[in-house]
Amino acid sequence: MPKRLLRVLVVDDSVLYRKVLSDVLSNIPGVEVVGTATDGKVALAKISQLKPDMLTLDFDMPELDGLEVLEHVRIDHPDLKVVMVSAHTKEGAAITLKALELGALTFITKPKTENPIESKNILLDQLVPVVKEIIAQIQLPQYLVSQDRTISQPAVSDAATGKLTSAPGAGRIQIIAIGISTGGPKALAELIPFLPEDLRIPVVIVQHMPSEFTAALAESLDQKSALNVIEAENSMELKRGTVFIAPGGKQMKVVQASGKIMLEVNDDPPENHCQPSVDYLFRSISKVYGKHALGIIMTGMGSDGVLGLRLMKRLGAQVIAQDKQTCVVFGMPGEAINAGVVDLVVPLRHIAAEIVHRVGV
Repeated sequence: MPKRLLRVLVVDDSVLYRKVLSDVLSNIPGVEVVGTATDGKVALAKISQLKPDMLTLDFDMPELDGLEVLEHVRIDHPDLKVVMVSAHTKEGAAITLKALELGALTFITKPKTENPIESKNILLDQLVPVVKEIIAQIQLPQYLVSQDRTISQPAVSDAATGKLTSAPGAGRIQIIAIGISTGGPKALAELIPFLPEDLRIPVVIVQHMPSEFTAALAESLDQKSALNVIEAENSMELKRGTVFIAPGGKQMKVVQASGKIMLEVNDDPPENHCQPSVDYLFRSISKVYGKHALGIIMTGMGSDGVLGLRLMKRLGAQVIAQDKQTCVVFGMPGEAINAGVVDLVVPLRHIAAEIVHRVGV
């Protein structure tokens, strides 16, 4: 029996974008575009009628805007996978982050080019991995992870009491390095604000996002957190109690120069199709900090971060992975667990407590 196709509803008030997105999606194997909607009110009616698996959703629409539609979907259709379609603007980035916190799976960005062929190719590159992940989640729910993983240094989390027992390494932790992708903004909003103001070490983060969006993410997290959260810039000195987010469209690494540890932000090429790349950052962490680092791999598609974590582990660093149940996508943590480079797997709600435990705040 052939596999059921992924049913997609395209929602956009622009005739052009409804056409473009429908054409692009129809050319992805395994996808069936079951309809389009011109505004949020029509979209909600068609969701009930057509029963799509996935929704591409624009923000600025008459009747009901994208955020209002998302609120209804979250309540009435919680299993529907929503992919926001965002503009490359500061306002678009801020609204996109709000949508991700409200439960949207991820987002794609409208191409800046006016060349129709180039525009379709850019959208195709963004949509293919998203579609593949959604198809995997719907048709093969156990495909990414089995229940009997081998953890290199076991630790136990007592979900009922919240008590954590672990086996931290011998090195005193001097930096926390986080790699995260799909589902990241929501997860970070549930992690960073729970880190204490007196955290004695810096935190560096690679979140896969375009350039306009990482600045908005830093601003949003900074408003929620006791720690200072900023988008990193080249030559910044790493300071205790500060969270540095790698800027989108750049690579970020830590370097040691003149007795100081600094951030280098540069235009090195993408790794794993990612810029910034988790592997790129983690590789530098292993070189500069060795056993004195704590690596954390969280929700996201793909395997970015595994190679960097392998280097970190060889030098004695500690590694935590977010568990499957609290990940939007278990790709990155699942790959790290499979590679045997993870010490501890915990739910999102326990990561902040585990960081405090290991750092010894």
